[in-house]
Amino acid sequence: MEKTWRWFGKKDKITLSMLRQIGVEGIVTALHEIPNGEVWPLEAILDLKQYIESYGLRWSVVESLPVCEAIKYVGPEREQLIENYKISLANLGKAGVKTICYNFMPVLDWARTDLAHPYPNGTTSLYFDRKTFAYFDCRILQRAGAEKDYSEAELAAVEEMAKQMTPEDDAKLIDTIIVKTQGFVNGNITENDREPVVLFRKLLALYEGIDKDTLRENMRYFLAAIMPVCDEYGINMCVHPDDPPMQILGLPRIVTCAEDIRWFLNAVDNPHNGLTFCAGSLSAGLQNDVPALAREFAGRTHFVHLRSTEVAPDNSYFQEADHLGGRANVIELVRIFERENPNLPMRVDHGPTMLGDEEKGYNAGYSFHGRMLALGKVDGIMATVRQLENL
Repeated sequence: MEKTWRWFGKKDKITLSMLRQIGVEGIVTALHEIPNGEVWPLEAILDLKQYIESYGLRWSVVESLPVCEAIKYVGPEREQLIENYKISLANLGKAGVKTICYNFMPVLDWARTDLAHPYPNGTTSLYFDRKTFAYFDCRILQRAGAEKDYSEAELAAVEEMAKQMTPEDDAKLIDTIIVKTQGFVNGNITENDREPVVLFRKLLALYEGIDKDTLRENMRYFLAAIMPVCDEYGINMCVHPDDPPMQILGLPRIVTCAEDIRWFLNAVDNPHNGLTFCAGSLSAGLQNDVPALAREFAGRTHFVHLRSTEVAPDNSYFQEADHLGGRANVIELVRIFERENPNLPMRVDHGPTMLGDEEKGYNAGYSFHGRMLALGKVDGIMATVRQLENL
C-alpha cells in the first residue's frame, strides 16, 4: 500500500518537508478554502497539485470533496449542487487526481465527547462516552423524543450528571460535539458562531421525516448522477463509514455494517463506486468483524484508513486504541489488503497527542508525533507481511 498522510493545506503546521522526511509517499488533502457546494476550479487544483509535487510527493487522495446537506436531504438546490460536484470531479480528473473520499452522514461527520481523553502513559486521544452524549442530547440540545433513544440506566446517569455539570462544562461539551466537529476544516458551523446549539437544531430539523430508506435512495440518486463523470475520467469514489457506526441524534446512518456496504455497492454497481475502509470507524461498532469486512470488500475498496478502537462490552464507550491493538486487528488488515489490493493508498488515521503535540494547535486526532509513531508501526507491519508472503 502507498503510505499517505492527511495534510490540511499550505497553512498546516505540519509541512510537506517534514512528511517527506518520515517516509510519506502520497498526500491526502482538499481545497479547504472553497466553501461547500462551490466548484473547485481546475487552476486551483493544479496549483495545489504542483505545490505537493515540488516536494517529491503526489496528491493521492482528495479528502474530502464534501457532499452538501441539501444533496442528502433533497433541498431545492440539490440539482445545482450535483452539477457543481460533477464539474469539480471533472476538473480533478483532468488534473490526474482520481481518488475521492466523501461521506454521506447527516449533519455530523464524526462524534466524540472528549477530544483529549487522558491515557495512563501520559498521552491523550479521542473518546466517546454514551452517557455524556445522552446528557448533551437530552439536556443541552433538548431534542424532542431524545429520551426514547437511551436506556433507563443511561437516563439516570444523565440526571446525575445534570447535578454536577457547570455552565463551563456545558460550553466545553458544546464546543466538542458541535463546534469542533462542524468546524473541522470546512463545516457548517464555525467558532465565530455565537449560537451553535440553535444552528445545530436547525440542521437537525432539515432531516425531519427522513428515514434510512429515504437517505439510502438519496445516496443512490447522487451516485448514479456522478458515475458518468467517474467513468469518463477514471475517478474512484470511496465513501467513508459512519463515525461512530450507529444511530445518533435521531438521524439515519447508512454506512455502518456489512449489510449497509453491500447495499450501496449493489445500488450503483459500478467499479468506481467504492469504499474508504476506515478500520477505526468500523471497529467502533460491536456488530462488525473488521477483518471479515476487509476480506469481503477488498476488491471495492479504493482507500484505507488504518487505526483501531477499544469498545466497552456494553457499548457504553469507545476510545482510540494503539495501532497494534484494539478490535480492528490492523496486522491482519494489512495482510489482507497487501494480498488482495496492494496498490491502495493508505493513511494512518488518528494518533495520540504526545511529545509536545498539544502545544502545536493540531486538529483533534491529527497530531504529528502520534501519527508518526503509528506510521512507523504500520510501515513495519507492511514490510514484514511482504517479506513473509513474498509480495
